[in-house]
Amino acid sequence: MSLGYVLREGVAGLSRARLAAFTSIFSLFVAVLLIGVLSRVGFNAYEVSQLLRQQVEVEVFLQNIDDQTTRELERRIRNNPIVAELNYISRDSASKIFQQDFGMGSETLAELSFLPASFRIVVNDESNSEEIGSMVAEISGYSGVDEVRFNQTLLQMLESRTEILMGAGSAIGIFILFVAMILVFNTIRLTIYAKRDLIRAMKLVGATNSFIRRPFIIEGIAQGVIAGLFASLFLLVLFQWIVPEFVPQVGLLSWPFGRWYYLIGAVIALAVVMGWWGSRWAARKFIRETKVYS
Repeated sequence: MSLGYVLREGVAGLSRARLAAFTSIFSLFVAVLLIGVLSRVGFNAYEVSQLLRQQVEVEVFLQNIDDQTTRELERRIRNNPIVAELNYISRDSASKIFQQDFGMGSETLAELSFLPASFRIVVNDESNSEEIGSMVAEISGYSGVDEVRFNQTLLQMLESRTEILMGAGSAIGIFILFVAMILVFNTIRLTIYAKRDLIRAMKLVGATNSFIRRPFIIEGIAQGVIAGLFASLFLLVLFQWIVPEFVPQVGLLSWPFGRWYYLIGAVIALAVVMGWWGSRWAARKFIRETKVYS
């Protein structure tokens, strides 16, 4: 019987303060929608940065050394923990690559075999510019190494831009969530204030604070469910049909973890949690402060 009362009163609370409830639901809708958009854009920005990182290679040019020294160098480089892949390019292979890159007219230069043998190193995705720079300095000191080339400036710029983007997106997302929770908090507070006489009467007959606040928490959860469903539907339509119609390149963007329902599910769950937390916060505070008649 108490469960039925809690659910009935929680849902009925949406119609008692319609304007406040609409404001809260709309705010939650806008908040989780923006979070969803930021999440998808941020995820794709991270993917692009990782793709660019994978294209950053370290080239180790060798002196005119024998095969045994070359194998020893290869072993030492492979033992470095941040090395993901190591490819050896002989002098002949370097000449063929030169001829392929520069096309007709480069055959004469390619036959001279003036290009040195080298190693091309692909580092782990988790490696930062400082770790790679340290590895480059270490390899440069190896016997038989002529020169090590690594575009550290490009990688540092890529890392700094990614950090700025992620930091700004996180700050905006946190601010949006905070504002939306404040609006849910105020909505539930208005509902509690409108029912203050009933709350006092319930306290007089022995109702506990936890029992009284349950309908208000259900109301906040209901607001989150409604906002989350509308936001997820709008998000799906926006990225699947509306935006690709005007900007076809957006259709190439991937959904987080490869499926649309992960982001949609996260948006709905976030809206529900926000509604629950905002209503719980308000109910605990104001029901406790509502005093019975003396």
